[in-house]
Amino acid sequence: MTDEEKQAIIANAKEYFRTKIEPAHEAKTKECGKLSAFNVNPFLSKYLAQFAFGDSSPESVAKALILPRVFGTSITTIFGTRMQQFCNDVLSSYASTAQGMDIEYIDASDQRRKYCQVKAGPNTINKDDVDSILNHFKSLRNLSVTNGQRIPQEDCILGVLYGDYDSLNPFYKEIESEGYPVLSGKEFWQHLSGDENLYDDLIDALGDVAGEMNCADLLDDTIHKLAQEISSLDDDSPLRFLK
Repeated sequence: MTDEEKQAIIANAKEYFRTKIEPAHEAKTKECGKLSAFNVNPFLSKYLAQFAFGDSSPESVAKALILPRVFGTSITTIFGTRMQQFCNDVLSSYASTAQGMDIEYIDASDQRRKYCQVKAGPNTINKDDVDSILNHFKSLRNLSVTNGQRIPQEDCILGVLYGDYDSLNPFYKEIESEGYPVLSGKEFWQHLSGDENLYDDLIDALGDVAGEMNCADLLDDTIHKLAQEISSLDDDSPLRFLK
């Protein structure tokens, strides 16, 4: 990979976060201003507010509901569900025409063409995904035989954008046990690009993008709206325990 190609990936990643991730995260945060956005656990709601903030006021209960969503499940889900768009926007020069594959690339370690499905992180796939991924790889290899071009198992790759091998969940290991390599985090980006620093450089670049953003007012406003709804719950409301 040339320096120009590397800088293009970094620039595309920055733009992807600015235009796709941040606006979606902002929209999901706004949705948290209503109780209808939550499946409230009556056993834990006040406990978590008391545990984290020292009281169980409507404001603290609102924080206990909103913050795990905003800082955890929302952003993780957004990133995971936009993987195809990530590949299209950031890794467009590696786009694959093979059915079921996200990208194709010449591996920097062995100079062989790799056919790759890309996943977001070490816990992105579950048991139901294993058969689907394996079937895509098997179909690709069967088609290659039909076309007179045998693709070895080791050239069908499952690439994971972040994390390391030890953090992969057992479902990745199950796919690997079938003979399909799983490359994660720094290892994946180095095999893709030949640049051992690209992974770290991407993280630093996205940190720069994060420095451009400040949604503190939006978060405060969302917490305030939810706290107001909690305060105004009727005594016969099924969620009255939140008051």
